[in-house]
Amino acid sequence: MRPSDPTEGRGPVRYGPPLPEPGLPVLPELAAVVAAAAGRSHPEPPGGPPALLEAARGHWQRRGLAPERARVTAAPGGAPLLLALTAALGGDVLVPRPCPAWWTPQTRLLGHDVFSVPTPAECGGVPDPYALLETVRRVRAEGGDPRLLVVAPADDPTATVPPPEVLHEAVEAAVGEGLHVVSDETWRDTLHPGQDTLLFSPAEMFPAQVTVLTDLTGGYLPPSLPAACARFPATAEGDRLAARVLDILTATGASLSAPVAAAATYVLDEGPEVAARRTTAVALHGRVATALHRVVLAAGGLSRPPRAGRHLYVDLEPLRPRLAARSVTDAQDLEDHLTFRLGLPVPGGHRFGDDLGALRCRLGTGPLLGSTPDERRASLTSPDPLELPHVARALSMVESVLGELCDLGDRAGPEGTGAAGEGWESER
Repeated sequence: MRPSDPTEGRGPVRYGPPLPEPGLPVLPELAAVVAAAAGRSHPEPPGGPPALLEAARGHWQRRGLAPERARVTAAPGGAPLLLALTAALGGDVLVPRPCPAWWTPQTRLLGHDVFSVPTPAECGGVPDPYALLETVRRVRAEGGDPRLLVVAPADDPTATVPPPEVLHEAVEAAVGEGLHVVSDETWRDTLHPGQDTLLFSPAEMFPAQVTVLTDLTGGYLPPSLPAACARFPATAEGDRLAARVLDILTATGASLSAPVAAAATYVLDEGPEVAARRTTAVALHGRVATALHRVVLAAGGLSRPPRAGRHLYVDLEPLRPRLAARSVTDAQDLEDHLTFRLGLPVPGGHRFGDDLGALRCRLGTGPLLGSTPDERRASLTSPDPLELPHVARALSMVESVLGELCDLGDRAGPEGTGAAGEGWESER
């Protein structure tokens, strides 16, 4: 059974967008590490050099996950690593809807099927467990071979963190059906401060059935230095999976360059400069995301409160009449309209596996932090970044563009229908 793709012919939806831009200058110490490694002439081994693998082991050990070095591998980005994992496991893949845009192209490239499963009302990142069970059994009944579920304890695009009990129920359902689980923990270290958010890794709950994947361009490296690591289960099956993934990375030439390997090792060691930058950057993105959330709600849009990362997932369904008057009737139209009006990348929800007909999009906080190096440095160091002229101007621009569409009569109330009745927050 091959699921249909309603996005065919509606823009380049399969291979974009990239991870949200950080909008901040590269850490000077990191730039120095990269420059020092640029003169190396020898290639790095497939799967990463020993120093990088040891740094990754320490990184996970500090988070309650202690893999052996042989059960850790690295690749030049999350997409090549997930491609190798998907190829090694074989079969069909299940993902929550919506999900990160880079999860599904690998599966299609391999000729396997991807099945999207609705998320619970309160969060993204994981499928509803009952919908997951129904999907798995339906796919098998129709001749499919589901083997892999990908989840995110801190989610892109929804910027939500699944409650521990919701995450446990979803992963338990998957494990009960014999699926292997890949936990994409790219954004786990970007939890916004002051939210009392609890994050658990599925690998803490079901260590024998979960592989953890972390794309370091989430919380640590700029997109110009792509690197990712995977931590495999400490089982015989985990050893076989790790070996097979290494074979695939080797065969496809997916090795890290020396400067990127050095950069990844440096940030995974989490020295004081790296820790300080991460803390400051996370707090900055959290404050801007909260302000952006207020702007969206004031305009009559819907959005779950952001809890992690540097983005916001928005539902503008209550504004459909005003958008339709501007010939905006689906997610691709919405992407085109807002990207043009704001001058910023605003990918539509269809890029994340959401319904093409739904008026949903992802807004990033990175582009709001400044357009010049000086502005971005000021955003990073200011005690009150929302008062900076360039940040206030950017938020005002979003407010103005969304305000053009605001119609109080179209808003969904506390007991509204559609997305407002499905866990999306609206202004009360």
